[in-house]
Parts: sequence; C-alpha cells; structure tokens
Amino acid sequence: MKPGGSDMKVIMVPVADRPECRIALDHAFSLAARLSANIVGYHLRPHRAEHAVSHGPRVTVMLEETELPPVAAADQQLNRANAEKLFRLMAQEHGIAIGRKPRSADHSLAFWSEMVGTPGRLFGIIGPTCDCIVVSRPKRKASGPARAFMLAALLHSHKPLLIVPQRPVRQPGTRILVAWNQKPQAAAAVTAALPLLARAEAVHIVCCGKEELPGPKTAHVHNYLRHWGIGSQLHHTRGRDPSREILGVYKANRCDLLVMGAYSRGQLRERILGGVTHEMVTAFDLPVFALHS
Repeated sequence: MKPGGSDMKVIMVPVADRPECRIALDHAFSLAARLSANIVGYHLRPHRAEHAVSHGPRVTVMLEETELPPVAAADQQLNRANAEKLFRLMAQEHGIAIGRKPRSADHSLAFWSEMVGTPGRLFGIIGPTCDCIVVSRPKRKASGPARAFMLAALLHSHKPLLIVPQRPVRQPGTRILVAWNQKPQAAAAVTAALPLLARAEAVHIVCCGKEELPGPKTAHVHNYLRHWGIGSQLHHTRGRDPSREILGVYKANRCDLLVMGAYSRGQLRERILGGVTHEMVTAFDLPVFALHS
C-alpha cells in the first residue's frame, strides 16, 4: 500500500571514496527503487581555506565532529573521481539511469552533484531539499568522514536519516519498531517514516516507562496509523534502561528497522551523559531511521 501524497521523492546520499559508502549506496538505491524515488549522490569535500582557522573555532568544530580532515589537492581530485565512479557503478548495478537535470518520472533516476565546504554547512543547504538522507553508521570509536557525515546530516539537515550498519544487512523496512516517548521529535519521525511504515509487513510501537508526559500516548499513535491503513502492535517496558529495552523488543519481534526521534535532550548533553539517541546511533549495530527536529 502507498500512503498517497506522503511518499518520498528525493533520496540523498553522501558519497566518498570509502568502503562503507558502497553499502550505504546499495541501501540508498534499493530504497529509491522501492519507492520509485530519485536518488542524488553528493560528493562533499572540504575547501582548503576552511582549514586555515584559529585553534579556538577549530576545537569547537572538532568537538562537534562534523568537519572533514584536510586532504591534499591531488588526493581530493582522485577521491572525487573514484566517488563518482562508484556512484555510477552502483546505479548501473541497480538498473537506475543517470539523469542530467532533476525531473519527475514514473521510475527512479540518479543524479550526481558535488559541493565544497564543511559537512555541517553543506547539509544545512542540501538537507532541507530532500526527503531522506542515507548514511553509513560510523564505528563506535571511529572518527573521520562516516561520523562527520552522520552527525552533520542528523543535526543540520532537519530531514530524516536512514543510518545503515557498515556490514551487509537485508533491506530494512519489512518489520519496523517505533520508539515512542511522547515527544515532538518522535511524532515527526513517525510522519516522515509513513512511506516505509505503509509498506512494512509488521509495525511495532514501544514505550519505555510510564506515559506521563502531556504528549500523545502509544494508543494515539496506534490510532493515527490506523487512519493510514497501517496496523501496529503496542509494547510497554519498565523504562529502567530504555536503550536495552528497545533493543530487546526489536530483537524479540525480529525487526529490521528502528524509527525514532533524535537528540530530544540536546545533542551535547546526550553525547556527554549518554542517552537513547547516542546509544542507538553509535553503540547498537542496527538500521535506524532517525529525525532531529
């Protein structure tokens, strides 16, 4: 079933000359074909001038981990060429033609683009003009492009991210778990995920702890999805360890995608003190559809 006018039409994926990009591209092209959406591959590279900054601002940027490391001009050109080659190869493998100018069609099209700047600045420009961004999950203690792309897209694009593991997994979205906490971020994530929820074979909703906030309860979400013709099963846990409890429900119901709001307590506080978002996008190796709004 297709949820009418709420379908995704533009899927964006950052492309670099790195092994994890192949897996992210494979998921992005598969998702585009599934939704009859277009896919736009962006190669983002730092401008040399942006690395000539004082130590104070640079420390701030690196703390946010949304900056790419400096690369020599010759290596930048090689990386750009290899990234475009990988994108075109994956498009060919998925049977999706490369287009020149953006246009609508009854089948998926792929488009290639390049931009120069920091990931945070660029995702703030290109992120709002897409429907979903596909990125690979950085390894738990890793830095570099994977972490920079994920955090910059999550914090600056204001659009949902599909974060996929750096290992082969089946195309996510057959059995979906929604992590519900009565907050606006979770509600926005559910709305953004409607095209995937409508195509899922099973949808589960979990709330950890008592539903004591002023926001909607799981029953309201269940009824909202019924208006879209989407059935769902509700789960409640004690709320003593939300991350582990969500993971337990996820595994017990053989889910392959987690839908959640992101960084509702503030990104810096969560990353220092720990939180559900931080653990789900860094500690647990599962596909996550997340939205920070």
